[in-house]
Amino acid sequence: MLVHIDIKNFTVVKHVELSLHKGLTAITGETGAGKSIALDALGLCLGQRAESNIVRQGAQRAEVVTHFDINKLPKVKAWLNEQMLAQDDNPDECFIRRVVSKEGRSKAFINGVAVTLAQLKSLGAMVAHIHGQNDHHQFLKPDNQLALLDGYAQHSELLAKTKQAYLDYSEQSKRLKALQLAQQQRLDRVSLLQYQVDELDLFALSEGEFEQLEADFKKLNSVQELIESAEKSCYLLKDDEQNNALSLLNSALRSLADNLDTDPALKDAHELLQGAVIQAEEAYTELSHYQSGLETDPEQLKAIEQRYASALDLARKHAVAPENLHICHAELAAELALLQSEEASLADLEASYTQTLEDYRKCAHALHKSRQVAADKLSEEIAQSIKQMNLPHAVVSTTLTHHEQNAPSAKGNDEIRLLVSVNPGQAPDVLEKVVSGGELARIGLAIQVIRSRDYSIPTLVFDEVDTGISGQTASIVGKLLNKLGAQSQVICVTHLPQVAAQGHHQLFVTKLTDGVSTETKVLKLTKEERVNEIARLLAGDELTDTAIANAKDLLKQ
Repeated sequence: MLVHIDIKNFTVVKHVELSLHKGLTAITGETGAGKSIALDALGLCLGQRAESNIVRQGAQRAEVVTHFDINKLPKVKAWLNEQMLAQDDNPDECFIRRVVSKEGRSKAFINGVAVTLAQLKSLGAMVAHIHGQNDHHQFLKPDNQLALLDGYAQHSELLAKTKQAYLDYSEQSKRLKALQLAQQQRLDRVSLLQYQVDELDLFALSEGEFEQLEADFKKLNSVQELIESAEKSCYLLKDDEQNNALSLLNSALRSLADNLDTDPALKDAHELLQGAVIQAEEAYTELSHYQSGLETDPEQLKAIEQRYASALDLARKHAVAPENLHICHAELAAELALLQSEEASLADLEASYTQTLEDYRKCAHALHKSRQVAADKLSEEIAQSIKQMNLPHAVVSTTLTHHEQNAPSAKGNDEIRLLVSVNPGQAPDVLEKVVSGGELARIGLAIQVIRSRDYSIPTLVFDEVDTGISGQTASIVGKLLNKLGAQSQVICVTHLPQVAAQGHHQLFVTKLTDGVSTETKVLKLTKEERVNEIARLLAGDELTDTAIANAKDLLKQ
């Protein structure tokens, strides 16, 4: 429960500290004094949006610190441990701090550790819940009525299963639609790829083959020129009987050999000439063999020329280098295989989609059954609560329609209508058609009390939820909140003396001004002060003996 709240520089509050206790705490004060400021500050600590205009004029920042006793809140303790935010030295306490700068920047801390707004909201939802002045209007919306029913039924596991089944269905549906939309394009692409791959399969150019074709083509296309070149070289080396290279080399070799004895320095030149003669003889032999191996084969040249030209044409068609045509062939074949496998995947995906849809229908139907059971109990409990609020003829029923063939949703396929009748002879109908503002406020309060109890939230805050209520009904509402305070900590901002008198504790909000600045103060009232405040609520600013006597009677009750 909320033990303490410390507020600094928040709107018109300079500094207020409040210690809070179990039971019902009523907050009263003059109109415009700022009775809701403490609740707004608490809401800030629970994760509500922060804006720069909440910072008191002249201050650099606003700061709110709340202290919660979590001794009997195992879920909160588990969450803090999971988030590594628990206090090792005192695990039964939790401190939340929120700081907002005048520029609107906000920081949040749990037990002194900086946290995200999402973490703050998660914790806030577990430790306290604030019911605003017009929150009862939310129950006019079917979505909120369905959320109320689900909370009352406490079937979170069924909700989780239905949501997961919906997510699985949605994923399969998206994949299936994507494949189906691309199917015609895929079929057109498969047709083109099949033609291209068949053509390349038929040509079957292997790796490195184009380079060899190119070399063979150049060689065969120049064979006559090569023969003539080889013949000429052989002629100059040896075949010219009158003057050839070998005979000249041998002549020079003999001339040096005759003079070696005379001058041994000629030995190196002699040896070099010997090597030249040997190399020339080998070159002649090689050229002779090369020349004899060269043949002009027009058929072979034609075949190579045709394949070489076809390779060039295919390379141009696929916009690749001819030597990379085999790579293009492999890539196109792989793409074709993938697209053909997707055709098989489409059939598998259609079967999977059908199965996920069936699984979702089963989960949604189980959720519907659970809601049906809870709806009757909830309707009866709401009716009993409303009757206690001076609506003795109230009738409440809930119609729950399961639209099995509707598109799946994360919350199932149920349509809910909360039907109410508050007058004899009046047929039950939706809330906005059959109840007045005051009646809606009472119904909303009854629902909020039921919901708060079922959600097991330790601290419940009501901000003038008794608007539109007076007289005997106000007394009944006060007693209801008092009873609720026996099992939870309840904080209620009210302007009704009947409600304030039912409080176990009472705080008074007043506004002080010196003509230059304004400051709001919150005071804890003594028993005597409570009598005077309740008398003021009864009679206005001028206290009378009658009002004081009535106030004492209300407090005794």
